[in-house]
Amino acid sequence: MTMAASPDSDIATPDAASMSFEAALRALEEIVKRLESGDVPLDDSITLYERGEALRRLCQARLDAAQARIESIVAGPDGKPAGTRPFDAV
Repeated sequence: MTMAASPDSDIATPDAASMSFEAALRALEEIVKRLESGDVPLDDSITLYERGEALRRLCQARLDAAQARIESIVAGPDGKPAGTRPFDAV
């Protein structure tokens, strides 16, 4: 089964983990647009949905990691602002 995507399309990229957050989000938006159009055959829709779910999980994990990093910078042990401190790269 092949997806009707151009060779340079982020949708056709099999390894989502190597994509930037922005590229994954663009690919996810394109998948949603294609699925909402109703012009995709059922088998391709299932494949697109699975790819979209993988991209959604990737984006959510990256957002969660960014939020945790930000919170470690601005929150002290008591939950009140405590200034900044170095953080580990994710």
